[in-house]
Amino acid sequence: MIDHPALSDEDRTPPRAVADAARRGLDLREEHGRGGTEVGVRRAEQLMERETVSDRDIKSMYSYFARHAVDKHGRDWSNRAKPSAGYIAWQLWGGDAGRDWIEGLRARLREAQG
Repeated sequence: MIDHPALSDEDRTPPRAVADAARRGLDLREEHGRGGTEVGVRRAEQLMERETVSDRDIKSMYSYFARHAVDKHGRDWSNRAKPSAGYIAWQLWGGDAGRDWIEGLRARLREAQG
């Protein structure tokens, strides 16, 4: 699969805020011993290292955020002392900054693909 040329490598590079959220997610996962899957950990490592994302990554991340937005209404989502597993997983995927960035990239891909 060839990535769509509508997005440059610069576009596909996770912004610093996304990398920071992923790092926070890894730190919270280590501290609390929960949150996310091995797929989420790999995604966090990719984002933290600011490795470019492929079209497939964009679609996967978009799907993750769409499926898990409901987690924001769960217990202890914003509990700083004891965050929910859903909150930790959300951070692994780049947090709100990651969601916003990926939604923009997906919209541009869809527009370019007609």
